[in-house]
Amino acid sequence: MTATTPKPPAAPPMAASITFRTTVEPADIERVRAMVRATGFFSDSEVDVAAELVEETVEDGDASGYHFIFAVENAATPDDPGAQRVLGYTCFGAIPCTASSYDLYWIAVDPAAQGRGIGRLLAHETERAIAAIGGRRVYIETSSRPQYEPTRGFYTAIGYTQAAFLPDFYGEGDGKLIYVRTIA
Repeated sequence: MTATTPKPPAAPPMAASITFRTTVEPADIERVRAMVRATGFFSDSEVDVAAELVEETVEDGDASGYHFIFAVENAATPDDPGAQRVLGYTCFGAIPCTASSYDLYWIAVDPAAQGRGIGRLLAHETERAIAAIGGRRVYIETSSRPQYEPTRGFYTAIGYTQAAFLPDFYGEGDGKLIYVRTIA
């Protein structure tokens, strides 16, 4: 009997109105801040970090080391025919001193857009982008607090496995879980 690598879950079909954008716009700083805050999962300092990564990328471009993918939906109006609404985003980057490993630093979906498969679409598109630049493994970390149970379930559902648990990492009773997925 030969061991086989399980096939990754198929990406769900993308709604016609959803596209991906990899360019970072100055307005994304506040879009990301508002979205991450609206999830209710993150402290003020964590919200600030999410916005700072966008700001650093706006200022330094590729030299920042951060990559972003934004899921956007057409929100055209007669006054603004090119308007788009950001539904969610990911931020990822190469892990220094590794040959082909990447961290998925942030994945967030606007609460008003949750339940539409946007997170799954973003994860799939992010893995595709990482593979295209030579990445082979993606790491994601999250909290062990009960509030994050749906997040951990999501990571497992999209093909990630728990690789490590560091107890009390973020604080007493708040451990760090690290998930990994080989993509290439």
